Amino acid sequence: MLRKACPVVALGCLVALLLVSGLPVYAQSSAASRALITQKIDESALVRLAGNTRPEVQYSRDLGLVSDSLQLSHMYLQMKMSPDQEADVAAFVTRLHDPAAAEYHKWLSVPEIENRFGPAPEDLRAVSTWLESHGFTINVVYRANGVIDFSGPASAIREAFHTEIHNIEVKGAVHIANIRDPQIPAALFPAVVGVTSMNDFRPHTNIKPRMQFDSGSPIWPFLLVPGDLATIYDFNPVYQAGISGRGQTIMVVEDSDIYSADDWNNFRAAFGLNTRFPSGSLQQTHPQPSNSPANGGPCADPLVNPDDGEAAVDMEWASAAAPGATIVVASCADTNTNFGGFIAIQNVLTNFPPPPGVISISYGQSESEDGASFNIYIDSLYRLGVLRGVSIYVSAGDADGDTTDQFGPAAVAGLNVSGFTVSQYDVSVGGTDFTDTFNNQNATYWSPINGPFFNSALSYIPEMPWDDSCANVPLTKFAGFATPYGADGFCNSKFGENFLIVAGGSGGASSCFTGTPAIFGVVGGTCNGYPKPPFQYLAAGIPFDGVRDIPDITMFAANGLWGHYYVFCYSDPNFGGSPCVAGHPELWAGAGGTSFGAPIMAGVQALINQAVDTQFQGDPNFVYYPLDLLQNVELPLSACNSNLGANVNPRCIFHDVTFGDNDVNCLPLTNPITGAVIGTFNCFLDGATNGVLSLSNNTYEPTYTAKLGYDLTSGIGSADVFHLVKNWPGSKLH
Repeated sequence: MLRKACPVVALGCLVALLLVSGLPVYAQSSAASRALITQKIDESALVRLAGNTRPEVQYSRDLGLVSDSLQLSHMYLQMKMSPDQEADVAAFVTRLHDPAAAEYHKWLSVPEIENRFGPAPEDLRAVSTWLESHGFTINVVYRANGVIDFSGPASAIREAFHTEIHNIEVKGAVHIANIRDPQIPAALFPAVVGVTSMNDFRPHTNIKPRMQFDSGSPIWPFLLVPGDLATIYDFNPVYQAGISGRGQTIMVVEDSDIYSADDWNNFRAAFGLNTRFPSGSLQQTHPQPSNSPANGGPCADPLVNPDDGEAAVDMEWASAAAPGATIVVASCADTNTNFGGFIAIQNVLTNFPPPPGVISISYGQSESEDGASFNIYIDSLYRLGVLRGVSIYVSAGDADGDTTDQFGPAAVAGLNVSGFTVSQYDVSVGGTDFTDTFNNQNATYWSPINGPFFNSALSYIPEMPWDDSCANVPLTKFAGFATPYGADGFCNSKFGENFLIVAGGSGGASSCFTGTPAIFGVVGGTCNGYPKPPFQYLAAGIPFDGVRDIPDITMFAANGLWGHYYVFCYSDPNFGGSPCVAGHPELWAGAGGTSFGAPIMAGVQALINQAVDTQFQGDPNFVYYPLDLLQNVELPLSACNSNLGANVNPRCIFHDVTFGDNDVNCLPLTNPITGAVIGTFNCFLDGATNGVLSLSNNTYEPTYTAKLGYDLTSGIGSADVFHLVKNWPGSKLH
């Protein structure tokens, strides 16, 4: 156990460190809600809500107006906080996580949040009345985070918001979207951020199906099962101490129902979880708001749809990490303007019973695609969760440095990150692969004989960033090439053409949280990043870029490039599932992606919560970063270098990933309709057809490279779960 350099591990030191470093620590205050709308509404005096048009509209095929009668369902209008409230909530969140503060872990109820941080009732009435005057229906008012759920016809959008909803064709798919930024009366602007969505574009899951191996493959797959996870990341001593997540609840958020509860039961039975941890259970819910009016709540049953594979991954691997916990699958149907997963979270966090202590989200979409209002809504939603004590884990994404082009053949939009994970109120979970195959050390880390539950890992295995692209330097060297770029480089070779893909653990700097991109999906224009949260200043090696960097931590996420991927039971034949044949998990569905890391780390949080005998810990980053700081004070940076594998210092809490990169191949951006080149963004071509993503178009500055300390491929590293749980403030594990 690390020596306690500061009282209560490092949390009491956090505020002191901030004071010494000159970072803002707000004085205690309480700003009651006050009206921000002070003028009479004049429909002729308008203000544009910038950054609220999907970037695809710029280069789409316009198919014309939708029908005036088309109903747009459950749009969210996000209200603003006053400047005093913004300062108050920032200070209060810090004190909630400061052991020296009187408010430490005194989480708030919904009424307390509404009264202290919610919009003034008169502002809510004014905006609601204005919406109703234009023919909209108010479905639910969520005062706690200032959201008005409303619905209405396309004709009302044109009349009230002075924009039109069109059918547009993007990459062969037809969508609906507003074709320009909405406008509202200037009198309302002091109280209104914007409408989160007037389109039907939806986020993507962060799952990448496993690569296929044939008899001639030079790499033989080593599948990851729960017993391997427990060995590699040191879960077993925690389980042996009686800590399995029992009494804890983990909510995984979906926009699909699960295909079958039998998948979850078969997964647990096959890997010995049912017999060892019988308290584990599964529930499914479609959460409605507490104050749902007579016309019904917004959470419709989504039934089973193509995202049910995500639900299977989340429920099974959350249970693999915390096998004694209750897993709740909370799912709502998408509407034609809203993501069902956020409808579920919105309702859970604003209900008056206590929410679950841990939430996992495995969906994503780039900041520059979300739009400013949507990004701000996500941040306010996660903040609401933290105020209630909830720990929120979000997958960083599966697109290396370019979330806009996830799973595409090349990065064309340049550097950008997922708006679903850049809030300071969530833990962003990145993705790694193992280096044993690269180093010809399979026999060192894997037994030739499986254990009783198909596990074969022998110890912690060295890690590198997960990256399937030819731009990845370890893959380039393994294939016998000197460089990934250039005419003679790997990405422009016949062999390298098999690895032209944007797939790998995402990381990078927030760059378009607010503002408007000038070009479709590309950071620029008036874009600005999310400000760097104070806890990130504690990390050794953190970029001094002034913005939120992701990921925070990392977890194995590979889909088989080097022979390793996750197994899960997913038997839905309609959307790519396969039978879960008893005794043969190698025939089951297999995949990788940061979709696995988020529920696994949510499971780790459930173990922590049981160890400290609580349901709620709020934002874990307020502990992760100080623990990393303590580790770097107590031990040399080199002592926890992941490259040491089983020989890392036995006191390490985090494994520092220092080898490899998550660079990706790239091309110039072209107009999807005309084919004309729009520009080259963060793409070093060096005169060849395929380039590599780079900080510069003119020189090779790969994005991004693992190094000692924090880096944009793996954050502060992956966890040794036993030492993380043992060193958590208040832990009863010794």
